[in-house]
Amino acid sequence: MHEDDELCLCFHVTKRKVIQFIRVNRPTRSSQLSECYGAGTGCGWCRPFLRRLLEEQHPDQVQLPDPEQYASDRRQYRER
Repeated sequence: MHEDDELCLCFHVTKRKVIQFIRVNRPTRSSQLSECYGAGTGCGWCRPFLRRLLEEQHPDQVQLPDPEQYASDRRQYRER
């Protein structure tokens, strides 16, 4: 996943926006990432990925699934 790809598909929040939010606001809990344009407050699919970015020393270096696979996995998640 590249920085301009959507991490939160419900609210169209990109990986870049989340990383910038983490740098500027320095949240201490993953739930605080919801203040970044509502990330993680929709279907919940992106929450583990948001948590990974928050927990990493260098969130811009975190490798996430490619956008097509990410969206496909989310569709399956929502169908459950």
